[in-house]
Amino acid sequence: MSAAPVKIVLLYQSLLGIYGDHGNAVILTRRLQWRGIDAELVPVEPGDPVPTDGAVYLMGGGEDIAQTTAVHELKTDRGLFTALDNGAVLFAVCAGYQICGKSFTIGARDEIIDGLGLLDIETRRGPERAVGESLSHWTRPDGTSSLITGFENHGGWTQLGSGATPLTSMEVGWGNGDGQTDGAVQGRVYGIYPHGPVLSRNPDLADHLLETALGRPLEPLDMPEIEALRARRIEAVREGRP
Repeated sequence: MSAAPVKIVLLYQSLLGIYGDHGNAVILTRRLQWRGIDAELVPVEPGDPVPTDGAVYLMGGGEDIAQTTAVHELKTDRGLFTALDNGAVLFAVCAGYQICGKSFTIGARDEIIDGLGLLDIETRRGPERAVGESLSHWTRPDGTSSLITGFENHGGWTQLGSGATPLTSMEVGWGNGDGQTDGAVQGRVYGIYPHGPVLSRNPDLADHLLETALGRPLEPLDMPEIEALRARRIEAVREGRP
């Protein structure tokens, strides 16, 4: 019997997908399929049961009401929590990253909302909105470095607690708000601010998420056209070009 396909679960596209972040799920699915690995993209909307047998779960950006709705639905369903207990990986972008934390704020009155509690972070409204191209440095598990490029657009600034580690260190942009770090990682939960979708621009990070979920290394993909586009994007960011 053939093995079951690897499930890439896209959570709540209708709530957390306003910046094309669904592309992250597409990228992960395709990078498995390009290697001859059977993979299935599973979209899940509010009210649908969240499958507990996925390999990677993804959340994207959204507005205030979308964030609070997503938190309520995910806490009620509990499937994501079970999947993480089973060894799945969660990758969350922007608003999705914020709601993974202990708390975040919404609205003009900065109402504090309890998050999912998956990352030891707290997000509050920053003194200015972070908008623009970003470039940061991610240290791979083997100690080597890879550049992470994307587009950030967020009003929240995020403070990391002792349980979370910054995902990257900033070269260009605001990141978590201090201009020093971007994102957080805690166990198998990863969060970061840039859109893009960010995994389309950063294949090393995409493959790291897949390898972590599968528990094994993947064969390299030789795609020089992607590397050429990536190099041009990095150059443009460093030169301050759009």
